[in-house]
Amino acid sequence: MAERLLIEAGTVLTMDPDLGVLEPGQILVEDGKIVDVGIDLGVTDAERIEMPDAIAMPGFVDTHRHTWQAPLRLLASDWTLGHYLMGIHSGFSKHFRPEDTYIGNLLGTSEALDSGITTLLDWSHNLRTPEHADAAVEGLKDSGARAIFAHGSGAEQWSNLPNDVPHSDDVKRLRDEFFSSEDQLVTLAMALRGPQFATKDATLKDYALAKEVGTRITVHVGDGEWGRSRPIEWLRDNDLLSDQVTYVHCNELADDELQMIADSGGTASVAATVEMQMGHGWPATGRLLDHGIRPSLSIDVCSSIGGDMFGLMQTAISSQRALDHAHDAEAGNGLADTLRLSCKDMVEFATFQGARACGLDDKIGSLTPGKEADLIMIKTDSLSLTPMNNPWGAVVYAGHPGNVDTVLVKGRVVKRDGKLTDVDVDRVRRLATETRDYLLAEAPADPTIADAGVGGDWIPEQVRA
Repeated sequence: MAERLLIEAGTVLTMDPDLGVLEPGQILVEDGKIVDVGIDLGVTDAERIEMPDAIAMPGFVDTHRHTWQAPLRLLASDWTLGHYLMGIHSGFSKHFRPEDTYIGNLLGTSEALDSGITTLLDWSHNLRTPEHADAAVEGLKDSGARAIFAHGSGAEQWSNLPNDVPHSDDVKRLRDEFFSSEDQLVTLAMALRGPQFATKDATLKDYALAKEVGTRITVHVGDGEWGRSRPIEWLRDNDLLSDQVTYVHCNELADDELQMIADSGGTASVAATVEMQMGHGWPATGRLLDHGIRPSLSIDVCSSIGGDMFGLMQTAISSQRALDHAHDAEAGNGLADTLRLSCKDMVEFATFQGARACGLDDKIGSLTPGKEADLIMIKTDSLSLTPMNNPWGAVVYAGHPGNVDTVLVKGRVVKRDGKLTDVDVDRVRRLATETRDYLLAEAPADPTIADAGVGGDWIPEQVRA
């Protein structure tokens, strides 16, 4: 890592309200941190990355991804939530070995980095043994990304819902063994089932364990039929809402439950593409905004969808605009004078709000002097981005992973000239394919997934609420 690095770009989206947009702009990085941001910093004694046809901006933050599923990529693209729970959780999950968990995390996190996601919350809920947990952490570390390892127990806690098996206390060993410092790139959180998927007694024990471990919590709420059971009201009545919790999905929560989250200072994660594809309900983006909650964004599962933030932003903004247009039409208001959700809002959700939901907004999420240098450079010299008239629209509606030229994590260049610098891509692809082949070879002996196969034709039975 260069001690001093000067980044020059045609457009700099700082996501800092005081600095705004610079056209052109420079970012000075020293010892992993942003030292200064401006138009002409007068720096002559630094290594330079000059891209006049590029947008420089904070790295994207994915606040909820079941990264271990990457070797099952797109197997579930035509499945509902019920199919997914049967095929993945009741089926393939129990066949994962520690080495499969390792490559799932390495593949999924490297893919995220390649597409400009510099921080990923790994919602890791297939930790069957301590060895699986160790392998999951190693996969995150070997990627070079910033990651939050959200310990979510294993298949034992995710079968026969609602489940009464308490969260594994192996998380305490992991805290002591791997997560001694908050300054390291991979840090710890807890991914809890909550009252939708666990019994009330198990939920109380799970939250007590999280308090003992001393981590932030991320929890699924409001997804599909399970989400209509008023989980937030139950959490409030048991004094379990707080500003240390991120609520994932929120689709089917009642309006008063969204207000309960807002009143507690909690954050939210919208996984719009999976939610619409699997049947969780309409993405809650606009309803969250109605209650003063500015959400973050998350991919969720690459067993169903692609793993980049560009496609997710497009789905999230378009679905909410469609809902807003439909509401206006039903109310007889005709065409709206303005769109309440802008492309700039969506970029904020994908960067700063993601950092806030991970408890990292003091470190990342904006190009603010003093913060750590997690940033990306998006090429704008393609025909689809020429001429550059609207950088926010370019990122949300025309960007894709192939435009991501350069990625820095804590000042370290992990992608340059469109290529990952520290990941052996051929090795990752080989190991991922070997895991996929192993899992399919195990399937015939498992009645739940006996006829599983590639090609897109296999659909398992459904788990129903």
